[in-house]
Amino acid sequence: MRIIAGQAGRLAIKVPSAVARPTTDFVRQALFSILGERVGNARALDLFAGSGALGLEALSRGATSCVFVDEHRQAAQVITENLTKSRLLGGRVVRADVTAFLRRDAAIYDLIFADPPYLKHAGDHDAIGSLLAGALLRPRLAPDGWFIAEVAAHQPSPTGAGWSLVERREYGGSAILLYAPGSCA
Repeated sequence: MRIIAGQAGRLAIKVPSAVARPTTDFVRQALFSILGERVGNARALDLFAGSGALGLEALSRGATSCVFVDEHRQAAQVITENLTKSRLLGGRVVRADVTAFLRRDAAIYDLIFADPPYLKHAGDHDAIGSLLAGALLRPRLAPDGWFIAEVAAHQPSPTGAGWSLVERREYGGSAILLYAPGSCA
């Protein structure tokens, strides 16, 4: 796995063994092509950060800051190592449950990434659906910001009041969902 482009482009990054399915280089390249100039000078938040690949890519492409949130000790450690190795500035790692973090965070972000574990079995927790349905995520997003989620391609796009699905793109077994504040689509 590597950072695709920007200041730290082509740099190999470490992936914690606790992360079974990091976002592939191909999917990240497609996502950041869609985001384009929105990334420059953006304040980013990487939820369920894992290796930090999404936030690292954002920082490498000109985001001014990125907060990486993951509850796993090994993930937080690996993200810290990846930030040090890449020499990218503006990154901060927070070891916390995503819901607990959003409850106490007061910052506003231009881009919020979320790549939780995919739903594999009936009864698995739908983290994206919960974020969209809850009241914690929306106040953290700038009025013209985007919430970007990755789900399994077979999973329908979650919806929530106050959110509009701008775009859904599928790449193999993954789907990238781009949401903006607004009415449900």
